[in-house]
Amino acid sequence: MKPKYNPLDVNLVKTTLVAFMESYNKSIPIGFPHASVKVLKQFQESYPVLFKGSNEWSIDKHRKKVMDWLPSYSEKNV
Repeated sequence: MKPKYNPLDVNLVKTTLVAFMESYNKSIPIGFPHASVKVLKQFQESYPVLFKGSNEWSIDKHRKKVMDWLPSYSEKNV
């Protein structure tokens, strides 16, 4: 029997920065700033408590925070 797909499980999975970036960029609204490796590393340096000594990312834990932070980061670096 095939296990039932649960999108919540996908959101909780811990992943690499690159995999997070690809997923994030596919799911953001049109016209919203895209993330890059450089930008996400800056986010990680700015909010080390969100990573607690780990380099793992998850949609559930980081997506909303990146979405809130990214426009202000983009404006500073334009």
